[in-house]
Amino acid sequence: MTRALILALGLCGATALTAGPAEVSQAKKPGKEQKAAMKELREKYDKDKDGKLSKAERGAISSEDKAKLKEFRAARKKAKGK
Repeated sequence: MTRALILALGLCGATALTAGPAEVSQAKKPGKEQKAAMKELREKYDKDKDGKLSKAERGAISSEDKAKLKEFRAARKKAKGK
């Protein structure tokens, strides 16, 4: 009986931790436009083609592209509600 009670409380706790407003989980995900722009920038500046931008590669990003990234970050932050 005690085991069943502990199991039930554990499942309720786990459900409470994973359940949340749908808007929050959707806001964390980047949109199609942002994904496409990030892919484009990665392809443009990823010289060693490892799929990641190193410090040197990030340093080579033009001011125009940096502004674009800043705009996407601001939009994502606003969508999260911060």
